[in-house]
Amino acid sequence: MKNNIRSFAFQFCFALLLFSCGSSSGIISTPVENIDHSPLKESPLTEIELKTWSHLDLVNDTIPGMSVEKAYTEIIKSKKGKSVIVAVIDSATDIDHEDLNDVLWTNTDEIPNNGQDDDNNGYVDDIHGWNFIGDTYYEQFEYVRLLASGDRSNPRYVDAEREYSLEFQKYSQLKIQSSQLLQDVIEADKAVSNHLKKKDYTKEDVSTIKTENKALLDAIGLVSYIFSLDNYDSVESFKEAVEGDLVTINTRLDYHLNKSFKGRKTGDNPYDITDIGYGNNNPRPTVKTESHGTHVSGIILAERNNNIGIKGVANNAKLMAIRSTPNGDEYDKDVALAIRYAADNGAKIINMSFGKSFSPNSNWVHDAIVYAASKDVLIVHGSGNDAHDIDEHENYPNDVNTSGQEVADNFITVGALTPRYGSSMVADYSNYGKINVDIFAPGSEIYSALPENEYKLQNGTSMSAPNVTGVAALIRSQFPKLTASQVKQIIMDSGLPINAKVIVGKSGTIKNLTKISKSGKIVNAYNALIMAAKMSNQ
Repeated sequence: MKNNIRSFAFQFCFALLLFSCGSSSGIISTPVENIDHSPLKESPLTEIELKTWSHLDLVNDTIPGMSVEKAYTEIIKSKKGKSVIVAVIDSATDIDHEDLNDVLWTNTDEIPNNGQDDDNNGYVDDIHGWNFIGDTYYEQFEYVRLLASGDRSNPRYVDAEREYSLEFQKYSQLKIQSSQLLQDVIEADKAVSNHLKKKDYTKEDVSTIKTENKALLDAIGLVSYIFSLDNYDSVESFKEAVEGDLVTINTRLDYHLNKSFKGRKTGDNPYDITDIGYGNNNPRPTVKTESHGTHVSGIILAERNNNIGIKGVANNAKLMAIRSTPNGDEYDKDVALAIRYAADNGAKIINMSFGKSFSPNSNWVHDAIVYAASKDVLIVHGSGNDAHDIDEHENYPNDVNTSGQEVADNFITVGALTPRYGSSMVADYSNYGKINVDIFAPGSEIYSALPENEYKLQNGTSMSAPNVTGVAALIRSQFPKLTASQVKQIIMDSGLPINAKVIVGKSGTIKNLTKISKSGKIVNAYNALIMAAKMSNQ
């Protein structure tokens, strides 16, 4: 997903309010509150800052991170806390990754690979989690499944037709344009290479060419334009980017928007919630590019003390890997059963970094959320990347029933921040909503794990949710007596209030954070631990 950051200059400073938590845990700290003015960071982030910005501190670093390292240095110190199980319901997760393989939840009631359900939980050999979609990889979008069903009695059938028409037309046109662009670049690259008699030419090499040949001049014009772009240092890298776009476009047309495509390979009826026992015990990636779950997991709980890779937010958490999200839209049944699986097997926090705009069986998911609440499980969900006000646009999963009431108090929805403190700190792709988005957290340019021991920066509310999940895991580890609803309250109440206006969405609308989220705040681990200490001693 692409993030076009706009730069405006609002001046901010900070005020520190002294606060004594009265905790017997030894925490005597000064939380940061009432952020009104703080100097903008004018210089570009260093490589280290870019890879760790979500853990940095707004006051010390002028970067809107979560003060994670400050929390470890001044509050947690050497206190390990209680181990907390975190379920990541997502796409596949590389549980063999060097930064995850020592922080896995293990079902000790199950004997590995004996082909039996030793603990009688309905899942055979579920040692580190469960794969609810088996060998499935590609899937249709939910509204395409609705159209394929032909059920015109569905109240959202007309909405589905409209959405399909817009998306199919958009991606069909993009395919034509991108294919032509790629061909033009290939031909221009060949012409310039032949003229210069080398393939690895530079911008300076191109500028030396003197010619009156129109075809070569056209080629020079296109190549020079590519060199003028910030993100590409060669024509080859630009070609690779266009080829990548074409893969995405073809995936959208061949699978997501294909009404006749059948992706599910589990043998169950996805519209029968009682048809269970499907899937398998392998949550690992089907292909290397199925990286989403690995990246999300790394943000939450990558090993902090192994001197390799990255540091997760939480220092004493165990990963329960649950695969339920294909390349396409997840089924509500899989989401509902995944939530129940996590709750039944000891997870105290569930991260859900996925979403869609149609949900025919949202009641199953709501029932599962309520069930998780009964088991004292906190659920953290990314708000989505459509730049929509989700108070007005439907977005699933959520915790709101058809009457507009929250079904439980254990569900927190997170919008995304960029590392650029100021008016452009809210990511332009992030969904928002005064009612349905609770808080904002770092989501753009987040460095985390990828399959096969790799690492990469990625963007999205898919990244902001696990940052909050990591903070929740810290709280539940250090203060295990606090309930899921209390932890939600702490995260929302202890955040930094941003009173200045920010740019929202692609249109550049200017709003206060209080108008686009329930709390009007950005997550802060340092403050959260102070408030948790106070609440746990009340």
